[in-house]
Amino acid sequence: MTLIDSTDGVLMLGAYGWAFMKPIRKLYYNITITAVSVVVAVLIAGVETLGLVGDTFKLEGPFWAAIGSLNDNFGVLGYLIIGVFALAWLASVLIYRAMGYDKLDVTAQSS
Repeated sequence: MTLIDSTDGVLMLGAYGWAFMKPIRKLYYNITITAVSVVVAVLIAGVETLGLVGDTFKLEGPFWAAIGSLNDNFGVLGYLIIGVFALAWLASVLIYRAMGYDKLDVTAQSS
């Protein structure tokens, strides 16, 4: 856990430094981190909710066994979340560069 937290701290420091160099980066960073956070929250809530439904109604089968296993081993879900964040950032960097967002000049317009 300490290794993951330390790695997260170093990566977030780099991401914050990168994001606040230009306004378009800050906007892009905020949109990306919000979208990934929503996906992770829905993933965790979905697993928890499905686990409660399965337990309450005594549902059986391979799907319900997998949900029960995830609920019993949230560490595995933690690794899945790390994977979601890593894939999201990889996709984000590729899209950011492919779309040329760094070339955009964002300036305030006076009226």
